[in-house]
Amino acid sequence: MKATVNWDGGLSFTGNTDSGYSTVMDGDGNAISPMESVLVAAGACSSVDVVEILKKGRFALAECRCELDATRAEEPPRVFTKLHAHYIVSGDGLTEKAVSRAVDLSAEKYCSVMLMLQGKVDISTSFEIIEQ
Repeated sequence: MKATVNWDGGLSFTGNTDSGYSTVMDGDGNAISPMESVLVAAGACSSVDVVEILKKGRFALAECRCELDATRAEEPPRVFTKLHAHYIVSGDGLTEKAVSRAVDLSAEKYCSVMLMLQGKVDISTSFEIIEQ
């Protein structure tokens, strides 16, 4: 995996991946910040796992949303100190056991972004199920 980040002026940068995608990040609040990107990446990475695990379990999944709340250190470097991911899933026949298992497997075994943060960031998860 490779990527290139180009300075666009000010504190704006465009990242280009070898898969052909681009994203703009900005340190002045004109686009998503690099730290926001890490937070969103953790939620997206983990949500992919949750969806895949539930689909493999043959659950009729209609929606999966991950709401993230992170705390950063007060002093530089302002790394994440805490991260909480709350999953809201809806569908037919979803069980507490199945969703709990999917969330736990993602956070503890499969989500590469969360696993990179593990040991440095206090990561917690929760979930709720909305029946269709």
